[in-house]
Amino acid sequence: MNNETILNAYKRYAPVYDWVFGKIFHPGRQAALDAMNWQTGDQVLEVGVGTGLSLPDYPADVTVTGIDLSKPMLDKARKRVKDDALSNVTLHCMDAQKLDFPDQTFDKIIVLYVLSVVPDPYQVLAEIRRVCKPGAEVIFVNHFSKENPLIRRIEAGLARYASGLGFQPDFPLQPVLDNVGLEVQEVRAVNMLGYWTMVHGRHVEQP
Repeated sequence: MNNETILNAYKRYAPVYDWVFGKIFHPGRQAALDAMNWQTGDQVLEVGVGTGLSLPDYPADVTVTGIDLSKPMLDKARKRVKDDALSNVTLHCMDAQKLDFPDQTFDKIIVLYVLSVVPDPYQVLAEIRRVCKPGAEVIFVNHFSKENPLIRRIEAGLARYASGLGFQPDFPLQPVLDNVGLEVQEVRAVNMLGYWTMVHGRHVEQP
């Protein structure tokens, strides 16, 4: 996959994204927001904010910065921010592989359904580590490859169609845990049939 194929996929998805994926992905979004230890004044980054489905559910006393590569998706998020008068939210069109923020900017980072839809997820992880403040909380929600041999074979077979699908079906969890630079506090299944996984951790500075 590359940015062009991803942009093409989400240009197709944008008009129907909320209708198709809103309810399916809602439990994972809510689990992530509920798991955070929010503090007044937190600087929050949501990577891959999409159409902004999560934005109305953030605490009003934190400052939320949302980024996404897809302009059609962001247009929907901007409309949501305006319609809901979300004065604590700022949105930017930005590549998660090259975040335009200084080092150690954010207290909390939420990454919902993003890691398997970017060309280089490990570059995204590196950028997230860079913009985390020491001790920052980070939560990922994503599909990861399953241990079940039959499902794993299906995912591997679908991998050849990743560009058309707009995501990578064959995406193992362990390499993410090995590269994320987090003190992992919780890993649990979320959403329908537990097919997605939430990873909650705290950023630790590398020696």
